[in-house]
Amino acid sequence: MIRLFVPNNLSAGAGVVPTVDQSRYLTSVMRLSVGDELLLFNGRDGEWRASLVEATKRGCLLKAEEQTRPMAMGPDLDLIVAMVKRGRVETIVEKAAELGARRVRLTVTRRTNVDFVKLGRLDAIAMEAAEQTGRLDVPEIADPEKLDKILDAWDPSRRLVFCDEGGDARPAIEALAGTGAPAAILIGPEGGFAPEERERLRALSFVTPVSLGPRILRADTAAISAMTLWQAAAGDWR
Repeated sequence: MIRLFVPNNLSAGAGVVPTVDQSRYLTSVMRLSVGDELLLFNGRDGEWRASLVEATKRGCLLKAEEQTRPMAMGPDLDLIVAMVKRGRVETIVEKAAELGARRVRLTVTRRTNVDFVKLGRLDAIAMEAAEQTGRLDVPEIADPEKLDKILDAWDPSRRLVFCDEGGDARPAIEALAGTGAPAAILIGPEGGFAPEERERLRALSFVTPVSLGPRILRADTAAISAMTLWQAAAGDWR
């Protein structure tokens, strides 16, 4: 069944007006007719069965009818990733949503060579991935920040999993056992972290350095691998 993210409050009998693009998708692409059913969620009120009650050339109207799942959140996991080329950062956002990250925070490091990103496009990718995977919320995509600024404001109660290419960190699957949430995973840029960044990270008490194996991974591969290992060791896959 089609799932659609909407900003509206959801309750029995509530009317929902989708965006123009969503209306076009429902009626022109998926060919829904009046009376057909779909699922709605908004990140607050759980998931609701709804029906199409009106369809015109200008849009359509949906009616929420019955809650199918109460609201539940996945693990409190952030993904912090250095900005990379557009195609790769889009893949990272999509897979972060699929793998249960609650937030994606873009960061600028010493060796970051990309300084522009379309946040609206990334929000749309995250929303579509949430619709397809059955999760009840959409991950937040945060504005890019310098790594030093992120670390300066860090809440030490959140464990920071530092994917370190230095070669002397413990294997991720061992180091992550029992870490639990809240947590964050940090992925560096193409070219890796600068020596002074790595030195600062390894000196912080809330940081757990981990190794993702003997091969140097691209940022998107590293992000997917690290999130998968964290979910298996400490997340909601157990």
